[in-house]
Amino acid sequence: MIRALIGAALLGVVLLATRLASRRRQPAPAPAARRSVPAQLYRADFPNPDAPWIAVLFSSSTCASCAPMADKVRALESDDVAVAVVEFTQHRDLHERYAIDAVPLVVIADRDGVTRASFAGAVSAADLWAAVAQLRDE
Repeated sequence: MIRALIGAALLGVVLLATRLASRRRQPAPAPAARRSVPAQLYRADFPNPDAPWIAVLFSSSTCASCAPMADKVRALESDDVAVAVVEFTQHRDLHERYAIDAVPLVVIADRDGVTRASFAGAVSAADLWAAVAQLRDE
């Protein structure tokens, strides 16, 4: 009887050790994607720096959803809202300066260049319009 208990205990220890060892061998999960949004834009980097608001689309010619986003962002342009489409191959310096690591990225900044709203990925024109309207009303 004692031999059976000792054997069962040893079997339990072996099973537990095997399970713990297999957990340690599993690869670590992939790191989460970074989505860096600049907190501040230097308004002189973009057209119409005196406009009360600016909407900047950081994009790339290899990005399938960037061209439709460019049309949506350009529709925001008015006397109060300057618009800039910053394509990676044409403006690599700005992508690097603002540490842009994913496109499309829309940044809406105030007169001082402070980011007040941002959208990573494709977004609807209605959401862009609503964000600008809300910011202008504040």
